Amino acid sequence: MPVRKLVKNVGIPGLEPPKRTCDSPYCPWHGEIKVRGVVLTGEVVKTKTPTMVVVSHSYLYYSRKYKRYEKRTKKIHAYLPPCIDVKEGDMVVIGETRPISKTIKFVVIGHKRRVD
Repeated sequence: MPVRKLVKNVGIPGLEPPKRTCDSPYCPWHGEIKVRGVVLTGEVVKTKTPTMVVVSHSYLYYSRKYKRYEKRTKKIHAYLPPCIDVKEGDMVVIGETRPISKTIKFVVIGHKRRVD
C-alpha cells in the first residue's frame, strides 16, 4: 500500500490543497517552508523556467499630490512547487516566505482561475 504524504495547513482560509503530492522542500503544502507576511493574488505572466513563475500584481496607489488613486503593477518572482499546475494567464495566490534565492521571496500557494 503506498504511503500518502501528509498535507500541512498553510493557514490561509479558502484555499484547498493540491491533488498531487511532491517532494520539494520549498512546497508550502508538502515541504518544510512556512508562509509568513503578505499574501497576494496576481496573474501569471511567464512560466519559462520549470520551478519559477513571474506574477503580475496590480494594486491602487494613493497620490497625495493629486488626491486620487492610480493603478500600479509590480512583477514578482515566485517559486512554483511541482504539485501545482499553472499556465500563463492563470490567477494564482502567492505568499511571502523566507528568501529561497536572490530574487525569489514568494511561493505559489494556490490556483484560482483562468483569465480569458
